[in-house]
Amino acid sequence: MIYGIGTDVCDVRRIRASLDKHGERFAAKVLSEQEFKTWKARSARWPERGVRYLATRFSAKESFSKAIGLGMRMPMTWKLCEVANQPSGKPVLVLHGALKDWCAQRHLTTHITVTDETDYAASFCVVEVASDT
Repeated sequence: MIYGIGTDVCDVRRIRASLDKHGERFAAKVLSEQEFKTWKARSARWPERGVRYLATRFSAKESFSKAIGLGMRMPMTWKLCEVANQPSGKPVLVLHGALKDWCAQRHLTTHITVTDETDYAASFCVVEVASDT
């Protein structure tokens, strides 16, 4: 059964401007520890790729926060929601701490997709609840 859906479109230029203004502090605020390491590596190889990576993660976390109906309120925080990839490249959400517990108590599972193109990054999230709860 569908618990909630969320979508987000993020202007990559806005993310770039935030990075220009705040530097790594902005990325460190939005990304989990593992995401931050990946962002650093991608940014070192090709700075634009790093900006797009950050934009897709920002968008995914926004769409997830909408799907669960919390927005950016506890237990939803930037760092407790991580976007990882399966070996196939499929994006998945990895939840941590209080957010993981909150979702487990409600028997929630997530599906996320992200994309980016020139000036925009977008994401769509579906959150399901087990039908036997």
